[in-house]
Amino acid sequence: MKYLKAYGPLIILVLLIDTVSEMISTQVFKIGKIEISILPLVFAVIIAILIYLIPAKPIKKLYNDKRVQFAGKYMILIMLPLMARYGANVAPKINEIISVGWVFLVHELGNLGTIIFGLPVALLLGLREEAIGSTLGLGREGELAYISEKYTLNSPEGRGVLGIYLIGTIFGSIIFSILAPLLLGMGFNYKAVAMSAGVGSSSMMTAASTSLAALVPKHSDTILSFAAASQLLTSFIGTYIMYFLAVPLQRFMYTHITSLLDKKKEVYPDHD
Repeated sequence: MKYLKAYGPLIILVLLIDTVSEMISTQVFKIGKIEISILPLVFAVIIAILIYLIPAKPIKKLYNDKRVQFAGKYMILIMLPLMARYGANVAPKINEIISVGWVFLVHELGNLGTIIFGLPVALLLGLREEAIGSTLGLGREGELAYISEKYTLNSPEGRGVLGIYLIGTIFGSIIFSILAPLLLGMGFNYKAVAMSAGVGSSSMMTAASTSLAALVPKHSDTILSFAAASQLLTSFIGTYIMYFLAVPLQRFMYTHITSLLDKKKEVYPDHD
């Protein structure tokens, strides 16, 4: 009973937001030949943010620190049924996927790009611990789980990964809806574009694969299967790449770049 009193209002609010978002459903907008899909997940995030912005005490109490920590702690459990769904999509095309399996493995190394290119920029912009959370990856479920376990979501690292998670949820699916048709129009094979859709984000993967399937309807099953397989491998193998490659690389780069920036400040104290 005490548990329900503490977290029941938040759960009810989430269910209401989810219901409204599902009623809105996926909205598709066409710009020329490009279809932009805005998923219910995007609407859910926007609605939750707008409710929080209402200047009323009951709303602020509803979003108190204890409930926010509860939501962050158990969010990863929500992703388990999604992983099962990916497995169901992969199964019918498993032989075709295995035949190009090595390409999926190489694809996973692309996740290191957020560190190689993003970390130096974040540090030059003045971020420090926040940069660890915001550049470890695309800030999806794997990175969110790792950062929340190691640093907690209330830490600077936690704020960094949450910021990227929210930005990716709101804008990521829109950008991926545009990128997939663009890459196809540039001459890339539809299988390659479908494989590139699995970056660890269910919303981005769904947006990219559905917009691509709409352009190549006769291969829609293959597109959805390849995208789901890529997403599944990113969630599974990507976790090990993150832990054994991304984290040490990030730690090495963070230490050396911050050391160089600190030395520069000592030499030029008036320049921030």
